[in-house]
Amino acid sequence: MTNEALQSLINSWNPDPITNGLEFTEEKSQFLNITVQPERLHQLMVQLKSNSETNFDYLFCLSGVDWEKEMGVVYHLESTSHRHIIVVKVKTEDRENPTFDTVSDIWPTAEFHEREVFDFFGIKFNNHPNLKRLFLTEEWDGFPLRKDYVDEINMIIK
Repeated sequence: MTNEALQSLINSWNPDPITNGLEFTEEKSQFLNITVQPERLHQLMVQLKSNSETNFDYLFCLSGVDWEKEMGVVYHLESTSHRHIIVVKVKTEDRENPTFDTVSDIWPTAEFHEREVFDFFGIKFNNHPNLKRLFLTEEWDGFPLRKDYVDEINMIIK
């Protein structure tokens, strides 16, 4: 399926551009890129996996991102049966409490990816079954992959 056909199909699920909460972007990528409003994330992801024409059954990358003004998550999905790939982005301007819905109930592999994003970016995931630090200790202060993170120990050494 072409990117244009994918976009048309996804838009047909909720054709009203005001309420569908989706923005399709043409980036320097071979894959269709979608930015979704946080309140629509889980519903969109369920549809992307369960719809027989999309069947995105493989979440192969989930990454946290600090865009300076916004915090977000980028998901790379593939359909192993249809052989198409899509990129889904979700963002929030709430840097103090960035929170999105988990997709670990849709793709179980997301459980560890979301823990890593929580650990390094401080992004929380609603309804995650075990959201806690994965690599850093519980006593660690801050989130080291945020652009505004200050590493106190390295500051002292310098």
